[in-house]
Amino acid sequence: MTDYYRSPGFVIAKNDLREADQVFSFFSRDFGKVEILGRAIRKIKSKLRAGVDLIYFSELEFIQGKAYKTLTDSSAIEKFKNIRRDLNKLEIAHRICETANTLIRGQEKDEGIYNLLDETFKRLNDETVNQELIYYHFFWNFVSILGYQMDLYDCPLCQKKLMPESLFFKPEEGGIVCLKCLYLKEKEEKIKISPEAIKIIRFLTENDWNMISKLKFENQHLKYLEDLSSRYLSHVKGTAHCV
Repeated sequence: MTDYYRSPGFVIAKNDLREADQVFSFFSRDFGKVEILGRAIRKIKSKLRAGVDLIYFSELEFIQGKAYKTLTDSSAIEKFKNIRRDLNKLEIAHRICETANTLIRGQEKDEGIYNLLDETFKRLNDETVNQELIYYHFFWNFVSILGYQMDLYDCPLCQKKLMPESLFFKPEEGGIVCLKCLYLKEKEEKIKISPEAIKIIRFLTENDWNMISKLKFENQHLKYLEDLSSRYLSHVKGTAHCV
């Protein structure tokens, strides 16, 4: 007897396979991240294709096949049409999906990640919401849920409070280190970090969206935030792939 499984969730990646198949990365409420094969789903006559696509919130039914879980039914609950109509929103959504798909390893149910994806996509789909901080709010809360939270207040080496004058990025040491500790490692690369970027990340991870949405930043400060976020993502990717 074949067992059927069904759950709502978010399609965070899709890849073409063979002539007409696709494999979907689906972060589900009940099973965590699962890889599901849609057989012949790229054919125009496929009954399944309307219910599943990248950045869809869908309810999918599947069975366990030999190599993949195989899609047997699909129903789109929310297609996030406002995201799809706005190129900037769509770019942010793709970035969120790519980050999530890259860092989530293995099939494990996680209510925190599921709720964060739900809140983030709904927020991005809202036409009235300021878009510029949505990805960063997602990213820093996401890595925290995964257990990669960076210490934003104390130097991980000497345990003393970080002073805004001299902060340096050393993720392998726990995140941000002070100038004194950095001098003990003179031969290593020195990457100075803007105190403004640290302040923004603290705010993003410690306040609700109503507070965060009121923030206004200069372009320079957003560039600092982008630089630190990109560097930390590269570090977490490397760490995750070694696990």
